[in-house]
Amino acid sequence: MSSLLEKINSPDDLKQISKKDLQKLAEEIREVIIKTVSKTGGHLASNLGVVELSIAIHYVFNAPVDKIIWDVGHQIYTHKLLTGRRERFHTLRQYQGLSGFPQKDESIYDAFNTGHSGTSISAALALAKARDVRGENNSVIAVIGDGSMTAGLSFEGLNHAGALNSDMIVILNDNEMSISPNVGALSVHLNRILTGQLFNKMRSEIEMILKAIPRIGNPMVRFAERVEEAIKGIFVPGRLFEDLGFQYVGPIDGHNIPHLLETLNSVKKLKGSILVHVVTTKGKGYTPAEREADSFHGTPPFDIETGNFIKKNAPPSYTTIFSNTIVELARKDKKIIGITAAMADGTGLDKFATEFPQRFYDVGIAEQHAVTFAAGLAKEGFRPVVAIYSTFLQRAYDQVLHDVCIMNLPVTFAIDRAGMVGEDGPTHQGLFDISFLRSLPNMVLMAPKDENEMRHMLKTAFDYPGPAAVRYPRGSGMGVLIDNELMALKIGHAEVLRAGEDVAILAIGNSVFPALESAIQLELEGIDATVVNARFVKPLDAGLIEKLAKKIGVIVTVEENVLQGGFGSAVLEYLNDNGLTDVKVRRIGIPDEFVTHGSPKILRNKYGLDVEGISRAVREVVGSRTLRKGRTLRKVSVSSRVSSQIPHDHFPNIR
Repeated sequence: MSSLLEKINSPDDLKQISKKDLQKLAEEIREVIIKTVSKTGGHLASNLGVVELSIAIHYVFNAPVDKIIWDVGHQIYTHKLLTGRRERFHTLRQYQGLSGFPQKDESIYDAFNTGHSGTSISAALALAKARDVRGENNSVIAVIGDGSMTAGLSFEGLNHAGALNSDMIVILNDNEMSISPNVGALSVHLNRILTGQLFNKMRSEIEMILKAIPRIGNPMVRFAERVEEAIKGIFVPGRLFEDLGFQYVGPIDGHNIPHLLETLNSVKKLKGSILVHVVTTKGKGYTPAEREADSFHGTPPFDIETGNFIKKNAPPSYTTIFSNTIVELARKDKKIIGITAAMADGTGLDKFATEFPQRFYDVGIAEQHAVTFAAGLAKEGFRPVVAIYSTFLQRAYDQVLHDVCIMNLPVTFAIDRAGMVGEDGPTHQGLFDISFLRSLPNMVLMAPKDENEMRHMLKTAFDYPGPAAVRYPRGSGMGVLIDNELMALKIGHAEVLRAGEDVAILAIGNSVFPALESAIQLELEGIDATVVNARFVKPLDAGLIEKLAKKIGVIVTVEENVLQGGFGSAVLEYLNDNGLTDVKVRRIGIPDEFVTHGSPKILRNKYGLDVEGISRAVREVVGSRTLRKGRTLRKVSVSSRVSSQIPHDHFPNIR
């Protein structure tokens, strides 16, 4: 039997398929998504939940003339399959392959780039107003869900859109509640009436007649509206949206294609701001994803038959180490409070939440509120930790500055996914936090070389009487030995891992070990490098930097952050401000560009952040060297503390 999906290269092809075959198409699409994500990893549960909805939207509307904006964007796999990207779908999230999110440069069908939640309604309103100014009449649709309605930006957009009453449609993909009794024959019947042209024409005409009656007309209109709302309120939960100026439709079953088509076709003809409430099941059609939707939200490769994730033998992740450490600290300090913005599992705070439910708060997708809430708790004597991804902390920058740093409050920021995140692309790379945090007065900013040091940095942050941030990467740690006792580090003191005479490599965070291995390779070439684990971006170890500048005169900085305003910039600023301008400095980091999707290994190689890249930069700044006269090749000079903790399979030259 021929595949329906293979016939579709655009939404126009989709419209050639009979309505009775659309459910079969949905099943084919689910199979393709499951097979692909099982190999590439990606967002599975959210995409499986919107297959029928995506088909219905493209069947009814006429993209790209009609503009469809997908909130967050991690539910657009069906959209991509229906819009000419089927043959490249196997490259999903791979370097130089398809993005896992909407990207306007990838397809004319992607109306707006999205990656963070809550942006779709504001963007859709803007596209609708631009359409009105141009005198056009295309539809604009925002598809929002997966908790994005908890984002403050979503309500700002709703408030503005409702006030303007522009012609636009917001589809609320509600996958957080089971299908209620409202999703049935009665609800379908009500929606058919409420979206019908006859009903809306009669409502408008009655309103006009009533308003024409002197003195009592307007009060009667208001009374009629209240009666209508009271009747609708018995059956549908849309009063909030109606109060914001939207005409509410729903809830309807998001997996019932005939009902979706009928509703969207009716809604398409309505004027003003419309909200369609669609109820879907996250992970629909794949039992493991339905059963564990959170685990299959963003998933690594997995075995389709069992649903088990395919994991290589690797040390515990930094997230796991954070999870265990925060619980360990909280057992001793009852003032520690855990806060997350809808990412308890992702940040590792789920374990904390289980053991200390009274000291844990999930504020939803509301990063700004999370930070100000933490500030208030700190003001009252508690020690809150905001566990958050680097890319999401960007959304709360003003709160970090205004509500935490100005009052010098002891809030700890546990910044996960700092540096190269990889396959999720530019909206999720954690490459800006050093730059936007180190400029803030009172902030202490740390980055560990390994998971053991991260534990001590967390202890340091909680002991510090002001704001402190610990940034750490996604993925597995180095597999080093873990100290039993937690120790606070001395603020602003770096660690010299290796002493050399030709160049000083100052590295921060997970760039330290590649820098160390680079030094080992360079030693064999006659270049003798000092390697420093900077530990602190702010405050810098000024004394050590000045000493190395005067003694060696050649410095290379390494960081997984943008170069503008980053760690290397901090070193350059210090040297310049203290008259050390004759020092040769080379900075390694991310240039002035957004980093695309791809594996962290490929991306680090591209930007010179791996061992070979660091070695190449050192050669360029130092120049080719032969062994100095009278000097013999020395054995690698690595401190016993470090060499005992570095896995031999990671550094084969260390014995």
